[in-house]
Parts: sequence; C-alpha cells; structure tokens
Amino acid sequence: MAHEGFHEDPKQLSDFAKDYHRIIQSTMEELEAVDWYNQRAECATNAEAKAIMEHNRDEEIEHACMGLEWLRRNSPTWDKMMREFLFSDEPIVGKEAELTGKSGVVEQGSKATNSGLNIGRNKR
Repeated sequence: MAHEGFHEDPKQLSDFAKDYHRIIQSTMEELEAVDWYNQRAECATNAEAKAIMEHNRDEEIEHACMGLEWLRRNSPTWDKMMREFLFSDEPIVGKEAELTGKSGVVEQGSKATNSGLNIGRNKR
C-alpha cells in the first residue's frame, strides 16, 4: 500500500516515480484528514469548535485538490480520466459504462441494478 512507503527499492526508482508516490501519499493523508475533521465537526456540540473544524476540513480539501491537480498535470492517464469523469452531471457509473461499452447493469437477487461494476453471478 502507498501508505507503507515505497513498494520497490527507492534506489531503483526515478525521481519522478518517487515524487509521484509522495504526491499520492500526501493526497491520501489530506483525504484522511478531511474525513477526520468532518466527523469531529459533525459531533461537535460547541458552535465555534464546529466552525473551526469545518474550516480545517475545507483547508484539507484544498490540499487534496492540489495533489490531484499535480497528478493531472504530470500524468496523461490522470488527465484523461479526470476530464472524462469530473465536472459532469452525468451518472458516474453511466459514464464508465458508456466509455467501455458495457451496460453497467448487475443482477442482485431478483432485481437488476446499475452498479457499473459489471460483476454478475459466478455460476455459469
């Protein structure tokens, strides 16, 4: 996992690969902080304490977005995927199904749902 440090020997990795890992690591940490501040703010009983935690949460969102933007600018695949999935009002899994040509409909029990995962029954 990225949070465990480099998966490979850092001596064998390019500077770009090391920075790529660092950005992913930092972005994950920012997202974790967003979740923590959000939970704390939701449980806060003091209005001022709640406002501070909401402010801190929003700052962490800003930091996470900076990391994502670095990934977009430095990886054609991140750029492509972000352009396809972000800032759209289309159903998220519907967009993936459209791009892959898959229906995105999955059977669950007796009813079909649109999960986009295309995981059906394992039985043949």
